[in-house]
Amino acid sequence: MGRDPERSVEPSPERLQAFLAEPAGDAPLVMINLLRYRERAQYPPGAGADPCSGREAYQRYAAVALQKVTSVGGRIVWMGRVAASVIAPEGEDWHDAVLVEYPSRKAFLAMLALPDYQAAVVHRTAALADSRLIATRAQTGPPG
Repeated sequence: MGRDPERSVEPSPERLQAFLAEPAGDAPLVMINLLRYRERAQYPPGAGADPCSGREAYQRYAAVALQKVTSVGGRIVWMGRVAASVIAPEGEDWHDAVLVEYPSRKAFLAMLALPDYQAAVVHRTAALADSRLIATRAQTGPPG
């Protein structure tokens, strides 16, 4: 099954490999999550989930994910509804944005490996029409 270049919900193997290949570091990592929900969640056959909106499916995922984030020492830094895309390509609009801090890349990867977290990802995938997950690290001094 090919990837839809207009839709980014799961990481491409190439981008995930590049992220994993970065030099290890213990610096905190802040993940920028941009979320666009489907009107109705699209679960795979046999998922056993009750029909719901995309936002409701994401809430099912988030209930588990938040516990797993905190279990590896992470925290929600900020979350909110997107008011407007001021600088963005036409049609690139988002419903919600979430900033999640992890103590290190190792902690983030440890969370991804947790069985309870992996089981909850079905809700995230069913919920999202599109998303972005951008890994950032703090820097000192001016941008550039």
